[in-house]
Amino acid sequence: MESRRDFLKLVASCGAAIIAFGTTRGAHLPEPGPLPDPETSGDPWDEVPRILERIKPPAFPSREFNVENYGAVGDAKTDCTEAFRKAITACNAASGGRVVVPKGEFLTGAIHLKSNVNLRVNSGATIRFTRDTKQYPLVFTRFEGMELMNYSPFLYALEQENIAISGQGIIDGSADAEHWWAWKSRTRPSKDLTATPNDRDVLIKMAETGVPVSKRIFGEGHYLRPQFIQPYRCKNVLIEGVTLLNSPMWQVHPVLCANVTVRKLKINADGPNTDGCDPESCTDVLIEDCVFNTGDDCIAIKSGRNADGRRVNVPSQNIIIRDCHMKNGHGGVTVGSEISGGVHGVFAEHCQMDSPKLDIAIRLKNNAMRGGLLENIYVRDISVGQVGNAAVSIDFYYEEGKVGSFKPVVRNVTIEKLRTQKTQYALYLRGFENAPIEKVAFIDCDFSGVAKPNVVENVRDISVRNVRINGTTLERLG
Repeated sequence: MESRRDFLKLVASCGAAIIAFGTTRGAHLPEPGPLPDPETSGDPWDEVPRILERIKPPAFPSREFNVENYGAVGDAKTDCTEAFRKAITACNAASGGRVVVPKGEFLTGAIHLKSNVNLRVNSGATIRFTRDTKQYPLVFTRFEGMELMNYSPFLYALEQENIAISGQGIIDGSADAEHWWAWKSRTRPSKDLTATPNDRDVLIKMAETGVPVSKRIFGEGHYLRPQFIQPYRCKNVLIEGVTLLNSPMWQVHPVLCANVTVRKLKINADGPNTDGCDPESCTDVLIEDCVFNTGDDCIAIKSGRNADGRRVNVPSQNIIIRDCHMKNGHGGVTVGSEISGGVHGVFAEHCQMDSPKLDIAIRLKNNAMRGGLLENIYVRDISVGQVGNAAVSIDFYYEEGKVGSFKPVVRNVTIEKLRTQKTQYALYLRGFENAPIEKVAFIDCDFSGVAKPNVVENVRDISVRNVRINGTTLERLG
């Protein structure tokens, strides 16, 4: 970007949503009301059909817009960025349809979706994103739960309705140890050359000290990696069928969205922070039939980091996860750690997890810097071959631990019919003395191949029923 004037023109062109910089609670989010109290309302799983009634994938007209008709060439070297833009614009102007990517390898910069557009990546087609950072213009986004202006996510949509990415093709982020992933620890020279600040640390300080988002300008010349797919404040979102490879960092990252379906994805990336699917401050989300092989959490539910999460103050709520397969990663189903806006209502069932490089099967992480309210989390019918650390972890000592003045809260967690074959710990539960984990139940679980005793610290009202560890029935915990 050549000047400050150019930047101001960019902000003006992006509309009121960016000018507001996320200070509202998300115009597209419905108000579904609280989940029933599990102590007074019977089986909490009875709520799942009602949530699913609201989660409806968008439908699209039968019109097709082939990107080759707008100048795209699938030769792996022609820049197709403008062709994608023209095809999406034409589809949107015609009141919607499918933008079709045929067989071939199409090189492109950032793709911005518009309402009523289904980006259809056919079998045999590959969208390959360029490593030219100038092809990812500044947009309003979130990085690790903090708002800013940064490089555009590779596939991005802001305040659109009825959008989809679908098909049997491949979307390749072109990241590796030398490109994008190396930015995790990269620093840049300061003006006086006496220090080399890390951009992530700079952003954290800005967010904690209340620097306006309009002044949190990163992008070119900085080293904060863009996300792979990020619909932001969108409604009626479908991401289905495609294979995702080599993401720069978080892969499927809906933010402040409502009615989101993520299904039948094959996700592969082993770089740093390459989480598979991270719904953040979203309402009514279904994640199903996906295969995750990642360099970080397979699924991680989030709602903003520290001061920024509390400022925006929108929880993730009504999240359903089912029939997924987790291979490598830090956590299989994770809540946190950027969870300051809270999470209410997670239902995970019928998942398979199995890898010595998968650290934890079910993972809840919080601390005194985050201070989020995590409640009504229900897990059942999970088959774990092996994990490297723990079958179930609820840990308030993640990263900063007790450093901070905000109370982390985890309550109403039920783990039912979870089976393991090999793990270091069955249960690793660590609350604070002044902020205990509350109301945790384990029912009909069978933990085999457990190498170490349970860790249970500061947990209040914990119950077990028909739970075995290495063949021995567990009578009580805590």
